[in-house]
Amino acid sequence: MNSIDNPILLKDIEIYTASKIIDHGFIKIKNQKIIELGPLEDLADEEDFKILKIPGSYTAVPGFIDVHIHGVNGADVMDATTEALETMSGALPKEGTTSFLATTMTQAVKEIEKALQNAGEYISDRQTPGNAEVLGIHLEGPFVNANKAGAQPVHHIKDPDLKLFKSWENLAGGTIKLVTLAPEQPGGLEMIRYLKENGIIASIGHSDATYEEVMDAIDAGANHVTHLYNQMRGLHHREPGVVGAAFLRNELKAELIADGVHVRPEMAALALKQKSKDGLILITDAMRAKCLKNGQYDLGGQDVTVENGKAVLADGTLAGSILKLGKAVTNIISFTGCTLWDAIKMASSNPARQLNIYDRKGSIEAGKDADIVILDENLEVYLTLCRGEIAYIRGGIAE
Repeated sequence: MNSIDNPILLKDIEIYTASKIIDHGFIKIKNQKIIELGPLEDLADEEDFKILKIPGSYTAVPGFIDVHIHGVNGADVMDATTEALETMSGALPKEGTTSFLATTMTQAVKEIEKALQNAGEYISDRQTPGNAEVLGIHLEGPFVNANKAGAQPVHHIKDPDLKLFKSWENLAGGTIKLVTLAPEQPGGLEMIRYLKENGIIASIGHSDATYEEVMDAIDAGANHVTHLYNQMRGLHHREPGVVGAAFLRNELKAELIADGVHVRPEMAALALKQKSKDGLILITDAMRAKCLKNGQYDLGGQDVTVENGKAVLADGTLAGSILKLGKAVTNIISFTGCTLWDAIKMASSNPARQLNIYDRKGSIEAGKDADIVILDENLEVYLTLCRGEIAYIRGGIAE
């Protein structure tokens, strides 16, 4: 279906807009954009629209935005191929993700450069409506702390190198939007200042920084924390560490992997209590095994075993997740008792605001991209629209 030739009408559904919930509402879509929405009694001029039949008890929410994902369905950003990014863009709408940052990982310089060039070209030239949109690149590593490497291969870790990063920025065509780094490493603060000056999110992650070192990073321009709790200096009553700084400083938005594996449910609840619904961003940090069976897989040249909902290296280190973002939404509600409204903030509007694209994504409003997810009574994804085109519908294409 082409949204330009066939304008779409979603009718008689509950709608979570930016400011309120409409119990029985409509959404009109044309030219990939939301052009009108409101209560059903205000609906007029519907004859030119293709009506999508949606069960009346279902709910429309803004598309989810995953700022930290490595792979899905057998594909990984580090494969450095068009096919890998196409696979990811095609698979992610099934979990309600309508846009994402293609996330790299610590590898040999040449491997990172291949991935950056490939993603940059894909973002610029090869995207189409009806798939999840690649908004940019999340460079996770190699500028991290080897003591908090996690699944980042230690032998490829480097101190922050601004000259090297600038060459990568050029190679990626200016599409790097977020960089995870350890600010305590030599060159870390200099790189954070550069990122801030150039509108790139500087994220503290895979870091052994002390509370004071995080304060210096915030002063330099850091405003994000990569997968809160995981591979960072934890909370201690004499040394608040990265976690304590994340809890105390509102400047820092914190990613959270709400799978119950990376973060125990009670710690997710603690994070929400400290950061509020405005301070957390739900992510998956998923790797290529997501949507595939248990077995052996690859992550950055390392063997990963996936079994019982966990992805681990040979030594038991967690190696990314197989979490779906739609499941993260239901999990955070289950773990914390928060509302669907709160969960949408964490999965949609907060990442859009952090990426400075809230003018076009992150909420259901007239004029924004028609990135919309329809949830059933159990908050499971029923249908996903990416920029006004059906990207996924449970059971096949709508009548």
